[in-house]
Amino acid sequence: MSTDLLAKEEYLSLRRVNERIINCEMCPRLTKYIGEVGKTKTKKYMDQVYWAKPVPSFGDPHSKLLVIGLAPAANGGNRTGRIFTGDSSGDWLVKALFETGFANKPTSISKDDGLILKDAYLTAAARCAPPQNKPNPSEISNCSQYLISEIEILEKTSKVIVTLGKIAFDAYCRVCHVKDLKFGHNLIYPVHNDKSLIVSYHPSRRNTNTGLLTWQMWINIFETARCIINNNL
Repeated sequence: MSTDLLAKEEYLSLRRVNERIINCEMCPRLTKYIGEVGKTKTKKYMDQVYWAKPVPSFGDPHSKLLVIGLAPAANGGNRTGRIFTGDSSGDWLVKALFETGFANKPTSISKDDGLILKDAYLTAAARCAPPQNKPNPSEISNCSQYLISEIEILEKTSKVIVTLGKIAFDAYCRVCHVKDLKFGHNLIYPVHNDKSLIVSYHPSRRNTNTGLLTWQMWINIFETARCIINNNL
């Protein structure tokens, strides 16, 4: 199969997964919460119409880098309808992707801002914004079917998986049946089919404002990913 046909097949497969995600109502607690957030909003975005549905994944269907986050932010992805868009974590992620050649611009503000990812695909352990950013284990389990599908679709092209935070790390290990790995920052593990798993702290405000995660620590993750993809490591 040619590269163009393979990319088209992956695009259609990922689009079908995203359609399932958007229409998902498996978690009553989360469905209720994101609906309430969409109605009450926050003062800063009171004039905006919230997406207030499960947030689909986003990126290059022929990606070499798969980034797995925790969940959409209540006033970020849940508002804009695009993962890692409109919140501080998205700001950090997309700036790093831009600086390492995975994105065409350093900001992620709205679905219509012209952001294009190259060789990168963004997904999450949970697809609905959870109260206090804490999805229940059963909710992560419900969402795991989508992560499994995405990993399978991107199997032929992906070389590096980056997990952001322990919830994402645990979710990946669980669906891929990877055992006995330790969570930490900038840990690199060989995983199935000659891929590399890079473990990172999550770029949450708590981590970045306290200095637990500095910009240099953060950008190193994506510089390493780029080097592995370019066969320099």
